[in-house]
Amino acid sequence: MHDPISDLLTRIRNAGTAGHADLSLPHSAFKESIARVLSREGYLGSVDVEGDVKKSLKISLRYQGRKSVITGLRQVSTPGLRRYVNSREIPRVLGGMGVAVLSTPKGVMTDVQARKNKLGGEVLCFVW
Repeated sequence: MHDPISDLLTRIRNAGTAGHADLSLPHSAFKESIARVLSREGYLGSVDVEGDVKKSLKISLRYQGRKSVITGLRQVSTPGLRRYVNSREIPRVLGGMGVAVLSTPKGVMTDVQARKNKLGGEVLCFVW
């Protein structure tokens, strides 16, 4: 797989569009930390790791009625073009209504947390 982050985001987007209750994908610590940030922000339900040798990541999706809580999901940084920002340049998503997920030296966090801690890093994705 060339880009595991785009795979994670595409699987979440497709499962939400199809109306699935949950999805399962191969585990990595980085994908797990992104999913946990989105879960903490209320965009995803529970995030669980299953299996011992060959681990998988099981993510439950959240819905408002029949519509997914996630209305938009866009990858910003790609393997061919990484997007790095300092703490003063962190973009706001929909004027603060969405969330930007960043990979910082202190771990994966949202744009609000990164601004509060005065940390910059790689902008991974926008979620709204």
